[in-house]
This record gives sequence, structure tokens and C-alpha cells, in this order.
Amino acid sequence: MTVVTQSAEAQERQLGSPLEVLLVFLRLGVSCFGGPIAHIGYFRDEFVIRRRWLDEHAYADLVGLCQFLPGPASSQVGFSLGLMRAGYLGGLAAWTGFTLPSAAALVVFAYGASALAGPIGTGLLHGLKLVAVAIVAQAVWGMARTLCPDRQRASIAVVAALIILFSTSSVAQIGAIALGGAAGLFLCRAAPGNLSGHVAMPVSRWVGLAALAIFFLLLIGLPVLRGYGAPQGLALFDAFYRSGALVFGGGHVVLPLLREAFVTPGWISDDSFLAGYGAAQAVPGPLFTFAAYLGSVVNVSPHGILGAVLGLIGIFLPGILVLLGTLPFWDAFRTRPAAQATMRGVNAAVVGLLGAALYNPVWTTSVKAPGDFGIALTGFVLLTVWRTPPLVVVIISAVGGILLAQMA
Repeated sequence: MTVVTQSAEAQERQLGSPLEVLLVFLRLGVSCFGGPIAHIGYFRDEFVIRRRWLDEHAYADLVGLCQFLPGPASSQVGFSLGLMRAGYLGGLAAWTGFTLPSAAALVVFAYGASALAGPIGTGLLHGLKLVAVAIVAQAVWGMARTLCPDRQRASIAVVAALIILFSTSSVAQIGAIALGGAAGLFLCRAAPGNLSGHVAMPVSRWVGLAALAIFFLLLIGLPVLRGYGAPQGLALFDAFYRSGALVFGGGHVVLPLLREAFVTPGWISDDSFLAGYGAAQAVPGPLFTFAAYLGSVVNVSPHGILGAVLGLIGIFLPGILVLLGTLPFWDAFRTRPAAQATMRGVNAAVVGLLGAALYNPVWTTSVKAPGDFGIALTGFVLLTVWRTPPLVVVIISAVGGILLAQMA
């Protein structure tokens, strides 16, 4: 009886509260600069290295799954982590905490706040971009050591990186991961099994099937209702929902879809669209919060705060529904020996994807001079050797960027 009680207590200690999840993700929401690949690095440092909510293999499996699905991959990973920690309210808390800071900043910008300008503003933004170099480099270094320990998986990572580096296709990322999975099925069967990363998500199969049904019902039904003269608010929701449902890779890939959905019908001017896109690059958190800006400034009703809320729900909802529909089946799938070999290849391909992203766009858009490299290198050493909290590295890099701008 004592042993059972201790086991239950230990399991209870491993769980958390929605408030705990909200506070952690709020802090990440104000410090995660650099786009979805950098966010994956931040999450790894916070939840795998520091908090140990899950291990490297489970985290890489989760990242590989979210890269396959439509929607914002980093937000889906964050939602899954909150779901795993504190149930459905934990998933909602994770999404809210990670999304709210950047969404609020973009709504403020939409209401006329001036963008950062001058040497100080330019240097600050450049310093924040250099943070992404250090964060992604740390993620590549740590994940490669764990997930590519042999020649087979290292080779899969290199091939995946080459595919991403030399292909301009939007489906190259999915293709590289799929190829990695196929290669892992044949090349990684001899690797020792590792089920320590098994993490059961609190999503039943019935809930998963219901989520998938709602996803397709909205995807098909909203345009039909729109064609029968539905209210303008439903038309706006449909535009956001379809943009979020049909994009793979997340981030910048959604921008052409949003431009077609909002600029073409005349709901927003091209200049306003590009101004909002520029502001979205300067805030932390997911780029999908650009929808909050669009919902605020559209020239049809609803707009303002209500439009921003409508945009955020519309663009994030499809990715969350697909994720909920997949998680219960993914959890069972990954326990099979063939699936484990496949996921070893997928994990290696994810490392290659991160490595390619470290070069382009993270490195090529940030490191332009020796001073830039010095800031990025300092951040990398602080993260990997000194175990400095990422928020401190963000502050140091931002100050470094301002100093470089002043000396230019």
C-alpha cells in the first residue's frame, strides 16, 4: 500500500496546474524572438533541459509530428506541452500565454503606435534577431548529440538539411521529414529501443475523431454559408480559418494566403498589410498573431478588438483541432518497433531542418559583420556553458545590438 501511495504522489508531483503553465508561457511569450524554429529551441531549453517535463526523444517526436500538420508548428508544440502538463485547461493556458503578448503588441501598433525607428530602434531589433542565432545553434548542438549519435542518423540529418537548403518549394520541409522517416524505417532498426520518452496525452480517441470532424466541417461548411449571404463576421472568420487550415510549415508561409484573403477583396490596403507584417517581425511569439493586426484594421465589420479576437481564434483553431485529432493515434503509433525506427529517422531529419534554418534564414539575415558574430557567439556560450536563462540572453543581445548601432 505504501509503495502504491508513493507512486501516486510522485505522479501527482509530475502534474502541474493551468496557472503554472500560463505563467511559464507568458514569460516565453515576451522573450521568444526569432520565429518558429527559434521557438522550438526556447521550448527545448525550458521544458527538456530546465524543467524536465519530458525528455529529448519525446520532445523531438512531438516536434516531428507538429511539422507534419497544418498550422503554426511552434504554437502546436506549446499547446501539446500545456496539454500534457495540466490537461485541456493547460493547453489553453499555454496557447494564451504564448500568444497574448505579441497579439496585444500588434493591436497597439494597429491603433497607431509608432514603430521603432532610428539607430536605437534599429539596433534593438537587430540584437533580438541575433538572439535567434544563439538559440537555434544551441538547439541544433544539443539535439544533434542526442538524436544523431550514429552514422545513419547523422547522414539522414545532412540529407534533410541539403533538401531544405537547395529547395525553394513550400513542401520541401514535409518532404524532408517524410524522407527521413522512410530512411529511418530501413536504416535505424538496429538502434536500441527507447520508450522513456513515452508521454500519454489526455486526449481520447473519441475526442480526437470529434476534433477532426469539426475541422473538416468548418473547412467545408464556412465557404458554403458564406456563399449563401452569411454575415460579414462569418466571412472574416472563414478567411482566417482557411488561411490557418491550408498552410504547412507555419510562419512566413501563411503570409501569401492572408494577403490573397484580405488584400485582394479590398478589406485592407497593400501598404497597411506590409506595415503590419513589418511590425510582426519585431515582436516575440508566433507570427500567426499577425491575424490580430489584420482583424483590427480591416475596413469591414467587425474590426478593432473584436476583429482581433476573431482573427486569432480563426487562424489558430484549425491547427489545434488537427493536433487534437492526431495526438491519441500518434501516442499509440510511436510505441511500435517499426514506428520507433521511423521516428528515429524523423527526429534526425528535424535536426537537419533546424541546421538548415540556422543558416537560412537565421544566420543569413542576422550575422552581417564581426560584431554580429561576437554577440551571437556570446549568447551561444552563455546558453550552453553558463546555462544562462534565455531572457537574460535576450537582454544582453538587445543591448549589444544597440551599442553596435551607435558605433556604426
